[in-house]
Amino acid sequence: MPIRAVLWDVDDTLFDYANADQVGMQAHLLAEGLLDGYPSVEQALTRWKELTELHWRRFEGGGVTFEAQRRDRVRDFLGTPSMSDEDADGWFGRYLAHYEAAWALFPDTLPVLELLAAEYRHAVLSNSSVRNQDRKLRVLGVRDRFEALVCAADLGIAKPAAGAFHAACEALGLPPAEVAYVGDQPDIDAGGAVAAGLTGIWLDRRGLGGRPELIRITGLNQLPGLLRGDTRFGAPDTFG
Repeated sequence: MPIRAVLWDVDDTLFDYANADQVGMQAHLLAEGLLDGYPSVEQALTRWKELTELHWRRFEGGGVTFEAQRRDRVRDFLGTPSMSDEDADGWFGRYLAHYEAAWALFPDTLPVLELLAAEYRHAVLSNSSVRNQDRKLRVLGVRDRFEALVCAADLGIAKPAAGAFHAACEALGLPPAEVAYVGDQPDIDAGGAVAAGLTGIWLDRRGLGGRPELIRITGLNQLPGLLRGDTRFGAPDTFG
């Protein structure tokens, strides 16, 4: 079956989450007077990233709510296990203000969305929440490019579970075989999509390589040719 729609991940795929998180957290720590608690800014940022990964995986596994993983991240980072939900939410909210000030799409996002607009339908499947991702996509000026927005926090199922991918395909009214999924995580995104019957494409922006069983691109500029059949579409590790 031909590919009729592209299903997208958002963070670190369309949107430069890693940079926004780093810039935002550094500004937040400075404003909160917390940089003195770590030997260096880099170590503070590394700790925040580690905790983000840890608590995000707990959320994806269904162990905690979206809001709870945020609060636990703050408590662990500050070393304040008895911190109230209200105070944790306040701290995270102040961080969000700095984080959002650094929001930006990757340079290749808009050009590729433009190139693919007439040929493929587009939707988003994210392990975040509709509230967060809808607002983010609107601020970044691309929300109207996606006809559906499906998110784990609202769905109750997170990638790489097949149910998450199938829910997004149902939102498009298409069978999985007619949908390609593009994301930056080889297992959660590309591998999960393949297991669910979609065409999974790993966007390996960092050029990590490996994973020869996956279709891999290193930039979105390679996606139009791949979808249009100008390359060996379906062959693992096509680029790089």
